[in-house]
Amino acid sequence: MKRDKSLTVGLVLCFVVIIAIAGIVTFRKPKETPKNELAKTEEEEIYEEEPVEITQGENIEAEIINTAPDMETIVEQADTFYFADSDLIEWPISGNVLMNFSMDQTIYFATLEQYKYNPALLIEGKEGQEVVASKSGKVTKVEDTIETGTTVTVDMGNGYEAIYGQLKDVKVSQGEIIETGDVIGKLAKPSRYYSVEGSHLYFQLLKEGKPINPMDFLEP
Repeated sequence: MKRDKSLTVGLVLCFVVIIAIAGIVTFRKPKETPKNELAKTEEEEIYEEEPVEITQGENIEAEIINTAPDMETIVEQADTFYFADSDLIEWPISGNVLMNFSMDQTIYFATLEQYKYNPALLIEGKEGQEVVASKSGKVTKVEDTIETGTTVTVDMGNGYEAIYGQLKDVKVSQGEIIETGDVIGKLAKPSRYYSVEGSHLYFQLLKEGKPINPMDFLEP
């Protein structure tokens, strides 16, 4: 009986020892990381080591902002090409009016020795006298004609155009934007159509292509 009891105790001790050894081995065995988690960890490490650079993009954005026109500039450019029906314009030269605008009745042209309509003002001046822009606008034509010599046409916007004739030494070119008071050119000798009338500026205003009286818009 005593022998059986000792055998039982021995078996229990052996069982306890086996369990203890198994626990130690299990505790020391490294925990395996699932493959998908390992891959994710490696991607995170790569991202941390090599962050994406956005400096180039920022520079491009700054470049675009710097070159884009601001709203104030756009408004100023828009105003340059607008002419209201109630606007006044400056005299392009200082001088007496040799011949008035007249489209309702004919007037006498001394050089031509005939009566005809006059779609413009003839403003007296001296040869070489500077002619300035009466109003801001865009130069649409610089041409030579038999009647008015070197002639400059300026689009003032809203269907209005100003025509300056009998010029020389023209300072502007087609497509150029000019401001009120800018020098357009100088008075030339009158063309053969106006030799008797003498040196003058041929000054005409058009609205939608039709002559209108400049005196209705010139400042008093």
